[in-house]
Amino acid sequence: MSGSSAALQPPPDAVDPVRHPDAPAPGEFLGSHYAACFGCGGEQPHGLHLQARAGEGVRITAEFTVQPAHQGAPGLAHGGVLATALDEALGSLNWLLRTIAVTGRLETDYVRPVPVGTTLHLEAEVTAVAGRKIYSRATGRVGGPDGPVAVRAEALFVEVKVDHFVDHGREREIQAAMNDPDQVRRVRAFEVNP
Repeated sequence: MSGSSAALQPPPDAVDPVRHPDAPAPGEFLGSHYAACFGCGGEQPHGLHLQARAGEGVRITAEFTVQPAHQGAPGLAHGGVLATALDEALGSLNWLLRTIAVTGRLETDYVRPVPVGTTLHLEAEVTAVAGRKIYSRATGRVGGPDGPVAVRAEALFVEVKVDHFVDHGREREIQAAMNDPDQVRRVRAFEVNP
């Protein structure tokens, strides 16, 4: 980062992250936590449809291809869409910690333009944990996983209880998710929220 804020610096008592023993195995696709999620859900026609895969330790890799609906300037990805992709990748890390957490702060650096049609290759990792706070960083590269960096971010996620979503979400969607007959989808809708 070109100079992240003090809020993104782990405190001296922060500890190294520990991958949960029940976390998906390295190489395994994480799947969508909620079908209507703009970042990873399959029901969003103009969503990112980001595909994240568990990596080693507390790391993930992900990809998404910039579509015409994602542009800001003619032929280029909108900066907010790129920030969303980074946020989604960073949020996916919580699957590896098996922690329910939400984004508390996200700082993004835009290094180079990302044209429509480009596949953005993302890598994210948790760097530290301090109580309910989870510190992480991500990069997005063009031209392949080892290509030039186009965007990067640092983030702070905050662990919450499932009540956070029930208390603050729109009742119609909350009830639909809670009444889903598929038990796995019902649990995943509230398990992790980037």
